[in-house]
Amino acid sequence: MSREANLRRVLDTGIVSIIRAKSGDQLVNVAKALYEGGIDVIEVTFTVPGVLDIIAAVKKALGDKILLGAGTVLDPETGRAAILAGAEFLVTPTINTDVIRMCNRYSKVIMPGGYTPTEILTAWDAGADIVKVFPAEIGGPPFLKAVHGPLPHVRLLPTGGVNLETLPAFLKAGACAVGLGSQLVEAKAVESGDMSRITSLAQQYVSLVKKTRHEMGVG
Repeated sequence: MSREANLRRVLDTGIVSIIRAKSGDQLVNVAKALYEGGIDVIEVTFTVPGVLDIIAAVKKALGDKILLGAGTVLDPETGRAAILAGAEFLVTPTINTDVIRMCNRYSKVIMPGGYTPTEILTAWDAGADIVKVFPAEIGGPPFLKAVHGPLPHVRLLPTGGVNLETLPAFLKAGACAVGLGSQLVEAKAVESGDMSRITSLAQQYVSLVKKTRHEMGVG
C-alpha cells in the first residue's frame, strides 16, 4: 500500500499499539491477539531482543492484515534495517531529522517524538506524518489541547498516560490517534500467555475510540 494509504489506516484505526517485552517469544501471538481485538496498527520497539526477527515473523504471520511498524528508532541505520525486515512505519522517541529524511526517501510513514511546541513544529516541518507527543502523561489532555490550539494542522499522537479513562479526553483535546503500550499490552498477560486478555482490552479501546469519535461528530 502507498504511504498515503498507510497514514489513512493509522488515522482511521485511531490506535497505535506498542509492543514492548523482555522477550520476543510471545510477540507473534500478541500481534494476532491485537488484530483479533480490532487493532491493526502495531509497533514493535527496538528495546525487544531480536526485534528484527520478530518484525519479520509478524509480517509473515499476518501480512497486510496489519500495518506493522518499528519503534524506539534512534538512527537511520536502525530504521532502514526495520524497513527491510517489513516495517511500514517508524516511530522515534526524539527528533532525528536523518530518520525523517530516510523515511521520506523510501515513502514510509514516520512518527517522530517531540514534546514542546518547538520540538513538535520542528518535527512537522522536517516531514513528519504524525508527531508523537511524548511523554504525554506530563501535562495530559490539557497540554495537548494547548499545543493543538496554535498548531491545528499538526497531527498529534499522545503516547504515555493514555488509558481507558483518559483516552476520550485526549481525542477531544485534538489527538488524531493515540499510542498505547503497557495499558493495552500488559506485561503480565504477555508473560503468562493470556492472549484473551489482550484481545479483550483491544476490543475495549477500539470501542471507546469509536464511541468518542461519534460523540465528537467525526469518524
